[in-house]
Amino acid sequence: MRKPAKPRITKPNLAWKWNQRRRVWEPYHRITWTEGGKRRERAVKLDWQGSAERLDAIYWECATGRHDKQTAPAKHTWRALIETWRQDPRIQGKLSEGTKKTYRRDMDNILAKNADKDVRRTTKAAVRAAHATLAETPRKADRFLQTVSLLWNYGANKLDWPLGDNPTKGVDHYGKQREYEPWPQWMVDKLETAPEDVRTAATLILNTGQRPNAAITMKFSDFVGNWMSVLDEKNDERLEVYCPAELRDFIALAPRKGAYVLAKNLTQPRGYWAVSKAFRAWRDSLGPNAAKFVLHGLRKLAIIRLAEAGCSDAEIQAVTNQSAEMVAYYRARASRKALSRSAQQRRK
Repeated sequence: MRKPAKPRITKPNLAWKWNQRRRVWEPYHRITWTEGGKRRERAVKLDWQGSAERLDAIYWECATGRHDKQTAPAKHTWRALIETWRQDPRIQGKLSEGTKKTYRRDMDNILAKNADKDVRRTTKAAVRAAHATLAETPRKADRFLQTVSLLWNYGANKLDWPLGDNPTKGVDHYGKQREYEPWPQWMVDKLETAPEDVRTAATLILNTGQRPNAAITMKFSDFVGNWMSVLDEKNDERLEVYCPAELRDFIALAPRKGAYVLAKNLTQPRGYWAVSKAFRAWRDSLGPNAAKFVLHGLRKLAIIRLAEAGCSDAEIQAVTNQSAEMVAYYRARASRKALSRSAQQRRK
C-alpha cells in the first residue's frame, strides 16, 4: 500500500508510520522536543478509518489538545467531592435526616451539570451567574451558595485538595426574605373559582397546617377515622394529628383517582410544581392585589385561625409543627386583629 499523499493544507505534526503486520500506513500526531539534552516524543495514533475528512477532524483535535488521549481524567471533580462528603461518617453522623435530604437535593442539582468537571476550574463569575439564575427563589439561591461553600471548604480543609480561594466569597446572599403573608379572606373566598387541583391543595394546606409539598402529597390512607398522618419534611418524620371535621368531610367526598388525594395517576401524586403553576395562573387572574400571596401563606393563615380560636402556642405547634418563634410571630398578627375587632365593636 502506498503512503497517502500529503494533504493540500500542511499539517506539521502529522507523521505516517508503516505497520508491517497490517501492511498499512498509519497516521500519528507527533510532537518532539528536547528535555535535559534528550530528545522526547509524544505521539497519538489517529484512527482515521481511511477517511480524509475524519483524519482532518482528529488531527485538529490533537493540535488543539482536545483529543481523549491528551486529556487526563480530572481527579478533583464535583462527583468525587460530593460522593466523598456523603460517605464521610464524621459529617453524616452529625446531620439530621431532614438536613441530609436538603443537601442531597442541592448536591444532585450540582451533579446534574457539573459531575465530571474539575472543581478547581469553578470561578466566582460562574457561581455568581448560577446564583442569579435562582433569583426568583431567593432561599433556594442562597442555599446553593451555602452548599457550594460547604463542599469547597470540605475539599480544601478535609481532603487537602489544592482549591485556592472559595469562589462563593464575596457573592452577596439575598438574605432572609420577608415572612409569607397569610391569605386575606377575600382570596380564600375566591378559591371557588380556582382549578380543582388548586382548591384541593388549598384545603389540605389550610386544614393540616403543613408545608405545601407535604400536604399536596398526602394519601387517602393517611386519613384514618378522626386522625391523619402528616409528614414533617424538615425532620423527615411522621406525626399523628387530629383531623378537623371539615377536612374529614372533604376527604370522604373527594374523587378517588389513585392512592393520593391529588393524583397524577394510580400510584403517583401530582407534583408540587404542577400544582404551583396552576395556582400562579389562577392568582394572576385575580389582579395585582393577589400577586404577593403564595401557597405557603395558607400555612400561616392556619396558625392565625388557630390562634383566633383561642389555641395555646403548644396546641398550635402540635398541629402545624411550626417553631415557637414562628407561632409567636403569627399569633401577634391574630392578636392585633382580634383586639382591633373588639375595639371597633365598642363604637356601637
